[in-house]
Amino acid sequence: MADTWQTLVLGGGCFWCTEAVYVQVRGVEDVESGYCNGDVPHPNYEMVCTGRSGYCEVVKLVYDPARVSTRELLEIFFVIHDPTTLNRQGHDSGTQYRSGIYFTTPEQEQVAREVIAELTQSGHYSNPVVTEVAALADYAAAEDYHQDFFARNPNQGYCMAVAAPKVAKFRKTFARLQKD
Repeated sequence: MADTWQTLVLGGGCFWCTEAVYVQVRGVEDVESGYCNGDVPHPNYEMVCTGRSGYCEVVKLVYDPARVSTRELLEIFFVIHDPTTLNRQGHDSGTQYRSGIYFTTPEQEQVAREVIAELTQSGHYSNPVVTEVAALADYAAAEDYHQDFFARNPNQGYCMAVAAPKVAKFRKTFARLQKD
């Protein structure tokens, strides 16, 4: 039911890759590529790419917590990107590619901090988790040509080399969370 849906925003590097995964998650009703938590009004891709706007490339998830929990969304998040590299995912570098969880409720913040603490305590990663956890601020949707990029361009080089392996990893690791 729409009145119970929640919004969570995640920065896991290039938004094309992150979006490509989350559109396949059951209970996720909408996924939108965008920018958040920056310093200038009306961000656009060219501005964000400079790394000087303060914005992070993100995906905004609207989800039904009765079908997929915040914890499950974050478990996916920590499998499909490297939360230990500051301002970098693969060859993409700059503050716009930082790992971030941008919450819209106190409960989401609590779950994010719990999951990060559990990952840290478990020693799952050899390096510290550097994922930023902050309240969502200054969100703006990315340009139309960024929306559903992987679905529209599956044979594009970056999509084949970077996004497709993340989608495959999601499908293998989280088969129980895939949409029918």
